Amino acid sequence: MGAEQFHLYAELLKGRNVGVVANQTSFLGKENQHLVDFLILKKVSVKKVFAPEHGFRGTADAGEHVKDGVDSKTGVPLISLYGSNKKPSLEQLKGIDVMVFDIQDVGARFYTYISTLHYVMEACAELGIPVIVLDRPNPNGHYIDGPILEKEHQSFVGMHPVPVVHGMTIGEYAKMINGEGWLNNKIECQLTVIKMENYTHQTPYSLPIKPSPNLPNDKSINLYPSLCFFEGTFINAGRGTDMQFQVFGAPSLPASKYPFTYTPQPNEGSKDPKFKGQLCHGKDLRNEPRLSNINLEWLIESYNASGRKKDFFNSFFVKLAGTKQLQQQIEKGMSAEAIRDSWKGGLEKFEKVREKYLSYP
Repeated sequence: MGAEQFHLYAELLKGRNVGVVANQTSFLGKENQHLVDFLILKKVSVKKVFAPEHGFRGTADAGEHVKDGVDSKTGVPLISLYGSNKKPSLEQLKGIDVMVFDIQDVGARFYTYISTLHYVMEACAELGIPVIVLDRPNPNGHYIDGPILEKEHQSFVGMHPVPVVHGMTIGEYAKMINGEGWLNNKIECQLTVIKMENYTHQTPYSLPIKPSPNLPNDKSINLYPSLCFFEGTFINAGRGTDMQFQVFGAPSLPASKYPFTYTPQPNEGSKDPKFKGQLCHGKDLRNEPRLSNINLEWLIESYNASGRKKDFFNSFFVKLAGTKQLQQQIEKGMSAEAIRDSWKGGLEKFEKVREKYLSYP
């Protein structure tokens, strides 16, 4: 982990007022403690902690408004970077000399931690505050796949012209945001990335701490880029169960084709899940082999079997896909293979851009 190479960034923090962008994944395995606690122990002057979606200790629902406050353990002020305040303000950055960013990403464009990274880099660049990204592995770093986001479909779940699965670590991604001029007015952030040792994009990585309440294990993280598309449909993707992003279903899917059943109930990661208290017919994917591409079959099959083609998709689907094309292709009856073929040109172009920012083989 970048965070564990303290000797490489200790000098950059010495005698400075430090802001930290962190959540529950900002953990040092070797030290067995949270980065913020570790820095305070090392006499680093941590003035503020900025927390992304799901909050600093990682317990808020997806999309839930996270309030500002004070960390009960350290007494450090907490500022939420989710809800109406996605970009740190001038006021919030007052007195900060350097910003440290240390959050575990999962390598999917719609996972919002890379959007938080963008806004932190932008706000700091505008004020001349250097940013240090402590790099972490990408558990989906072994492949690149999906449609490229089109500018008109930019949102907090997709800010950059990258595919759904970009195959980069968060440090490499930060370099790309900077180098491609994606920050406001093409401003550049003074960026330092603290690299990991002995890492490659093919290195399998099992996350020691769940990155958000609805990604409880390695299987959910691997299936997430494929199953998150269901969030833009009427189908439940396992929220309200302890099999989040490992099953999908709906009451109206035919039992003959979808014999697996489950009943979503409110839980830690989902206070009001789709089809709460209703029996859903669907598919259990917990024993599927590890994916090295996006699986579209599940989406296409359930669209065809749902009996609800008119209202299968909702407006969120286009935001997740980053293009109107995917929905149109499915509605036209195109096969998964034909749809994948249509991504080839975009992916080849992206790979050339990506190449410039890689820190690891």
